[in-house]
Amino acid sequence: MHRVASQQTQKIALKASASRRKGLFITCEGIEGSGKSTQARALARYLQSKGWQVLETREPGGTPVGEWIREMFLRPDRNWHATDPFTPECEVALMLAARSQHVVNQLLPALQQGAIVICDRFSDSTLAYQGFGRGIPLPVLQRLIRWATRGLTPDVTFLFDLPVSRGLQRRWHDADRLDREPAAFHQRVRKGFLTLAQQHARRIHTINADRSARTISQHLITLLEPLLTDGLRTRRLVIKRL
Repeated sequence: MHRVASQQTQKIALKASASRRKGLFITCEGIEGSGKSTQARALARYLQSKGWQVLETREPGGTPVGEWIREMFLRPDRNWHATDPFTPECEVALMLAARSQHVVNQLLPALQQGAIVICDRFSDSTLAYQGFGRGIPLPVLQRLIRWATRGLTPDVTFLFDLPVSRGLQRRWHDADRLDREPAAFHQRVRKGFLTLAQQHARRIHTINADRSARTISQHLITLLEPLLTDGLRTRRLVIKRL
């Protein structure tokens, strides 16, 4: 596949997490309506067509328990939401419960078998939504996340970024409970994601999501090529920012 070369192209070295595993863990993150779910599906289909063993999954979800929590967490038509809304701490507890099931029963076994795991949301979403969005202290969340995930971290994260107004416009016809939060909440979440991307520039790669889905998909494939050709052997992953 053609690689874009430029003097301004910056090579970023990515270190795999310390957990013992053979596979590759890729996460897709972003605000509501960023297109991350579409790109996760497209990426999984592409890799499967090339013969890779792929687990495509999502959070909250990925297991029967996780999907049950997702249904309770996101559905806006629950009649008790108005009288008994989730507290920020309750949101965190639900997310971590689903994630613990997911990590132990799905993610770690797949990675140990050498699969490429593509997960639609993971721990960065908890930091962005419940940390930056709801105001729970980040050090507290980070400790809880490490406990619930047994230290599992992604090898590479794609953050799909676009203005909040564009994302919510895409979601208006199928809005869930979080979509219906005030715009100020979503602005804090976006700021949180971008802050995390700056803090973890070796792992998180920000993608301009205000483009056609096809253009973004081609971009992702170009970025992933060196990971697939060299990264799974060396466990030191190098990709180019375009």
